[in-house]
Amino acid sequence: MITKMKKLTFLIYHKEYEQFLQDIRNLGVIHIAERQTGEMDENLQAFMQKRASYKSLLFSMFSLADKQVDEALHTEESADVLWQRFDRLQARLQELKQRLVVLEKSMLSMEVWGDFDWNTIGELAKNGWYVQFYTCQDKEYDESWEERYNAITIKKTGKSVYFVTVTSAPARLDIEQVKLPEFSLSELKGKCVETQREISCAEDELKTFCHIYYRTMEYYNSSMQGEIDLLQVKLNSERMAEGSVMLLEGWIPEENEAEVRNLLEKSGVYYEIRNANRNDNAPIKLKNNAFTRMYEVLVRMYGMPDYAEFDPTPLVAPFFTLFFGFCMGDAGYGVILVLLGFFLKKKLSVSLAGMMNLVITLGIATTVIGAVLGTFFGVSLFDLDLPDSVKQFMVVGKIGDTGYDKQMLLALLIGVVHICIAMAVKAISSAVRYGFKESLSAWGWLLLVVGFVCTGGLSFFEVISKEVSTWAFIVIGSVSAIGIYLLNDLHRNVFVNIGAGLWDTYNMATGLMGDILSYIRLYALGLAGGMLGGVFNQLAFMVNDAVGPSLGWLFCGLILVFGHALNIAMSCLSAFVHPLRLTFVEYFKNSGYDGKGKAYNPFSVVKNK
Repeated sequence: MITKMKKLTFLIYHKEYEQFLQDIRNLGVIHIAERQTGEMDENLQAFMQKRASYKSLLFSMFSLADKQVDEALHTEESADVLWQRFDRLQARLQELKQRLVVLEKSMLSMEVWGDFDWNTIGELAKNGWYVQFYTCQDKEYDESWEERYNAITIKKTGKSVYFVTVTSAPARLDIEQVKLPEFSLSELKGKCVETQREISCAEDELKTFCHIYYRTMEYYNSSMQGEIDLLQVKLNSERMAEGSVMLLEGWIPEENEAEVRNLLEKSGVYYEIRNANRNDNAPIKLKNNAFTRMYEVLVRMYGMPDYAEFDPTPLVAPFFTLFFGFCMGDAGYGVILVLLGFFLKKKLSVSLAGMMNLVITLGIATTVIGAVLGTFFGVSLFDLDLPDSVKQFMVVGKIGDTGYDKQMLLALLIGVVHICIAMAVKAISSAVRYGFKESLSAWGWLLLVVGFVCTGGLSFFEVISKEVSTWAFIVIGSVSAIGIYLLNDLHRNVFVNIGAGLWDTYNMATGLMGDILSYIRLYALGLAGGMLGGVFNQLAFMVNDAVGPSLGWLFCGLILVFGHALNIAMSCLSAFVHPLRLTFVEYFKNSGYDGKGKAYNPFSVVKNK
């Protein structure tokens, strides 16, 4: 549910303004209302750009420290100084790596000529003998050079020839002379080893720096966020009475009113508090029980509800759980998820450990629904020798002689119920938000769809006679038509309403059927996962029979572990994405949910992690 909010208006004397901001910041429950100030303040923009750089720096430091950081703070140096030290260490490391690349290229070019001393080449030149290095294609090589220039072939690789000339005067061949490094091969190898040692030392130094100063930079980053928050609050204040009085507006949850009043009475500032109404752009604070709270993250992915809307989380939670279990469709996989959730809950941080509660919940749902669907690690439970009292709870096989799969029809039935609930939410929300008269069209569609579905179901199971169902269809259709075609907007001409009703009918006829058919994906994904698990089982035992008892069980176990692990990973991905789509598209569209609200974010002291 959405927490009821109170709107506050403050008038503060300018000399008491800074202290007042510090007081409400320490209280940490007031969400400051934003004003439309046009372009962003240059000072605020500079702060935000700097903080973005800090976040990027923190990400790099955490990776370089191998996610192992010192918890102590070292604030004897400023953030800018630490940043400069980090840049120097990185620049030094980058310079060494570039030097190593150059040395390796030089060493590669010298390997073909072998290891020789350049001093010897220089001594020969002093004594009138010039040694020059050449390379050319095999077809370009002229054997007469061996007599004219004392050409000596050093190496042939593929179609290339590497050779030197030894002459009393510099030779002038029609091919390009090779330019070699000024160091010998052994010297280059030594320099590579030394550079690699320096790189290792530089990497260790950078890693140590990141390990020691990560928390310090995190502290400075949090402090920067505090400065940004304070500057934003000041920008949302309005100067009045020639700057002597500051006007500030904010929001608080209803349960925090007493402590806020107590603070304001002590501070002596003028204030007003009133209830937020549905037309106010009040921030949203969700308040749900422990089960529903786990699914608030899904609602936040789409967008927070408007203050005039209903919180969709209480309905998203059970249906998403049902959808996920249906898509996984295997009780064995559910057990794995539960065990994995409990294991990771002990290993991860507190913030991530909370997500494991959701994994455990979805694992339990998968176990229960997988048992109902009759699948355990790809094995059909219905085909096992289980008591009939257990099998009667499994939804497997066809319905009589109709040829319709029970699981497919169950998925469609779930879709019909989900869409009907969405339409009911839309009708109720419209009545509460705009008044009953403005929601007659929504009620008409709700009556038409739900009435036809219920009447059709009762007639199909022969609870009511065909004559009664016929009259029920006529009455429901007639009453619904009044709301859909005549009373959809009481402020418009009746003929315009009829035209709008016909357009809505076209959209509903084409969209509603497609929405319901989308729920077949629940059946399809569960079926695909179960079939793939069964294939891995068959493959594993086929290998076992083929290889024999000695190595058969080893290969069988490897195939089972790898195959089911892969299937679980793929099934989890699809079981998360597709139920999310059914929620965001089919449900939210038919429930009229906008999700354009702004989350409650109180002005408070930024806590360092």
